[in-house]
Amino acid sequence: MPDIVAYLIEKNLVTVGIFGVVLGVVALLTYGERKVAGWMQDRNGPNRAGPFGIFQVVADGVKFFAKEEFIPDRANKWLFVMAPTFTFIAAGTIMAVIPFGDRIVVGGREILLQIADVNIGVLYILAIGSLSVYGIIAGGWASNNKYSLMGGLRASSQMISYEIAMGLAIVALIMDHGSFSLRAIVLDQAGPIWNWSVFTHPIGFLIFYVAAFAEAGRIPFDLPEAENELVGGYHTEYSSMKFGLFMFGEYTHFTLASGIIATLYFGGWTIPWVMPPETPGILWGLLSFVVFWIKALFFVFVFMWVRWTLPRFRYDQLMGLGWKRMIPLGIFNIVLTGGLILAFEAWGIAEFTIGIFIAAIVLTGLLIVIFDALSPKETRATHVAGSEKV
Repeated sequence: MPDIVAYLIEKNLVTVGIFGVVLGVVALLTYGERKVAGWMQDRNGPNRAGPFGIFQVVADGVKFFAKEEFIPDRANKWLFVMAPTFTFIAAGTIMAVIPFGDRIVVGGREILLQIADVNIGVLYILAIGSLSVYGIIAGGWASNNKYSLMGGLRASSQMISYEIAMGLAIVALIMDHGSFSLRAIVLDQAGPIWNWSVFTHPIGFLIFYVAAFAEAGRIPFDLPEAENELVGGYHTEYSSMKFGLFMFGEYTHFTLASGIIATLYFGGWTIPWVMPPETPGILWGLLSFVVFWIKALFFVFVFMWVRWTLPRFRYDQLMGLGWKRMIPLGIFNIVLTGGLILAFEAWGIAEFTIGIFIAAIVLTGLLIVIFDALSPKETRATHVAGSEKV
């Protein structure tokens, strides 16, 4: 078989397999989130459709396809129909550069458990991840509904605010690892657990994680669809499968965001103190794939945990946290990282030791700053005798 044909077959199989697993996981997360919500609220969650309510996923799919399609009379019909699809595609395309596992060697051929190992993987994620907001803006504007338009505007300003902070966090990470390739960053974290970037970049991890919540539009950053203010936000006029695509896009977004967090800061598919073999077989490939998903699903659980624990921010709190706290902290993190890199080269200080020290000092201060910024400020009018207007 010619090499080009074998390569195309190999890449198609990997692509179909990864897409199938990701979409399957995303579908099950709609059931998983209800179970997590039920557990946190001391109730059962879905328990009627099938054993343990597992067929609720199928019931939801049938419901989305069976509900009535509705398009407002004065809506821009082309944009109205395309917006949910664009949001889902933009969110799903990110998975192309995520390393879901190590390479495997079959029949002398090396197969990466990654659709595309490009040397600009980090830039690709930042570029493609930002495109999903255009679907939200288009859907809000095309609906010809003021609530929907307000949700779209909120989404755009929120995305811009927190993408800057996310980019600043990644800059510090790239300075340390010296590569934009996600696979190279994962391999650089192999070995002892203190090689994980979360220990050497604790500030960047917190910035990136908070920004990921805002990028995915999850509580406490779900202002674009705040039901107590905007009815349903940008998807107020959507029903049936169009709404389903918006929801599926959101779940895909935060699932892949969890995978990116595991990749950049928690070693990706690597196992602590276990170095990848020179000629990995199928069993090692499957093990690395499972390890990756264990890490990613932990952060998916945290996304759900936060949703059913914290209240929604006010819009001024959201903007204040992004521009007045996260961005300055990201700039400080870049300066700090550059200084520490020079110190390591000059003095030979162990990264693990200095990382834990920085984490202990900075995380405490960071929590104090964030809680101070988000705490409600009481404003009371002072009554002055004789000041009443008649």
